Amino acid sequence: MSENSDTQKRGLRKTRVGVVVSNKMEKTIVVAVVRRVPHPQFRKIVKVTSKFYAHDEKGEAAIGDRVRISEMRPISKLKRWRLTEVLSHH
Repeated sequence: MSENSDTQKRGLRKTRVGVVVSNKMEKTIVVAVVRRVPHPQFRKIVKVTSKFYAHDEKGEAAIGDRVRISEMRPISKLKRWRLTEVLSHH
């Protein structure tokens, strides 16, 4: 199956780049993603951090690593993301 038909069937999956803040669970990492958004009232640019629980099947990500995660079907109560690749090791 080509990537194009696969994408059309499933729809576009979101991807995020962030830093691993925890890998203490089995096959799960916690990734902190920082967004820069204007404050609703004061319009000053502020950093907003979101934490995502991602599935790491092989346990390859370590704390401090910069990783790319992508959206997927829910695996558990909190996990809706999958580790796509490790961009850089800490």
